[in-house]
Amino acid sequence: MSGLVLSLNAGSSNLKAALFEVLEGEPSEVGRTKIDRGDSAETTVAAALAWADRTAAGRALIGAGHRIVHGGPDFHSPLRLTPEIVRELEALIPLAPLHQPEGLAAVRALTAARPDLDQVACFDTAFHWSQPAVAQWIGLPRALHDKGVRRYGFHGLSYESIAASLARISPEAAAGRTVVAHLGSGASLCALVGGRSIATTMGFTPLSGIMMGTRAGELDPGVVLWMLEERGMSVADVRRTLYQESGLLGVSGFSNDMRTLLASDDPHAKEAVELFVYRILRELGSLQAAAGGLDAIVFTGGIGENAAEIRARVCREARWLGIELYDDANLRHGPRITTAASPVAGWVIPTDEEAVIARHTARVMR
Repeated sequence: MSGLVLSLNAGSSNLKAALFEVLEGEPSEVGRTKIDRGDSAETTVAAALAWADRTAAGRALIGAGHRIVHGGPDFHSPLRLTPEIVRELEALIPLAPLHQPEGLAAVRALTAARPDLDQVACFDTAFHWSQPAVAQWIGLPRALHDKGVRRYGFHGLSYESIAASLARISPEAAAGRTVVAHLGSGASLCALVGGRSIATTMGFTPLSGIMMGTRAGELDPGVVLWMLEERGMSVADVRRTLYQESGLLGVSGFSNDMRTLLASDDPHAKEAVELFVYRILRELGSLQAAAGGLDAIVFTGGIGENAAEIRARVCREARWLGIELYDDANLRHGPRITTAASPVAGWVIPTDEEAVIARHTARVMR
């Protein structure tokens, strides 16, 4: 099998597209782009296809892979998409209302434009199926668990990318106990042992865990009951509050952009940043306990890769874990940001979800 594979990573505001050549070994990158979301998924995907055709320079496009955020209880690994599977994935939209519709809209648009092109779904939840059963359970009636109410975890394609990169950069760290902090507008942490997920901060939906750009993170469910019963909010109101009006935006009152908040003198901005760091530290301690120790911490994602101040605050507050920050390296964004003597190695590693999508797509098509 040889040809080109298109990786599509659909977000709420843009579509990341990358083209990879598939021969006998690992897919080789040909090019990548980011396309602002158009009036519809069709126009956005059409722009991605036009870019791919120009970049392909006459080489054949043989398949496409998509990031699909939620695989639910039935989809544990990448697979070729069919109309029946797409319908099953649409049923999971309530569990990831910001992300699932975008990924599936890209699938439908590509099907309409290139009906004969094989398409593969790559799930953000799949990487976390290696977790022990105790890490997946929620303390609710067993009947709900049997219906699929469990901790799934997300950002799995990113964590898979980091696990592979860390194995190349520092095999010793990759073989040990690592916490990866995927920090962006969506944010989570994951504990890896030997490169496999054993615990993560997100759960049944991408709402839980640490505070994010517009999501509150971990929340007493009693707050939701109070919003419904005492405030008289509708389910739609609660959903909008939890997904779009909370987090950094809600606490600061004016922005979910970490660059804006760090540059601001507004006391509410300072409180938002402080809470963001505090929640990371709380979860870092929890994941260290789940892993039975800590050998390395990796920062990735838009904030994790670019916000040296956030990394510095986390590392300094976590000195009790054995993290000794090397300030100059941190300001240069790594790749290693801890001293040579630090018992816990700290790294900044860019994530590459598109490469992981291409790799899975090639394997499924083979």
